[in-house]
Amino acid sequence: MKKHIWDSMKMLLAMTVLTGIIYPLAMTGIAQIVFPKQANGSMIRINGKLVGSSLIGQNFASDKYFWPRPSAVNYNPLPSGASNYGPTSDTLKELVEMRRNNFIRLNGLPSNTQVPPDMLYASGSGLDPDISPKAAELQIDRVAHARHFDAKEKRELVRLVKSHLEGPQLGFLGEPRVNVLMLNLALDTLGVTRK
Repeated sequence: MKKHIWDSMKMLLAMTVLTGIIYPLAMTGIAQIVFPKQANGSMIRINGKLVGSSLIGQNFASDKYFWPRPSAVNYNPLPSGASNYGPTSDTLKELVEMRRNNFIRLNGLPSNTQVPPDMLYASGSGLDPDISPKAAELQIDRVAHARHFDAKEKRELVRLVKSHLEGPQLGFLGEPRVNVLMLNLALDTLGVTRK
């Protein structure tokens, strides 16, 4: 009996060291060599200052920026998650209607505008960093107006949005998208907002 207990303890110790120490260290080392940016969270730094991660959605509430999709966790990465409202939930229906009305009103759009679903529903994690090209396109007039852009600058803004369009991953996984953080950082390079 003691032999079986001792053998079990040795196996437990060996597997703990192998799967709890050696394997994680090996994978971390390989990731740091092969994908160092991604392994460190795809952090974005400007002039040495950390401004965010291209993988985590952030809240941009100002009219001078493109807005991300809604978040059920207020863009907090620690308790990331969804609202868990089901398709028959009255609360979800009210939220979607409120988001639709606000998006149309705040972007100065006609009341019959088809608002993209990504601007109406929070993602499963609540931290999706991307919006659809249509969602970005519908925000161009608001951003241009808030930044007092003239017609030429507005055309540059349209080109900027198009230049940040990313296709499906590997050419077939997912939908075309625009990373909101990267777009907004590039937006700031178009010039200082005039009064």
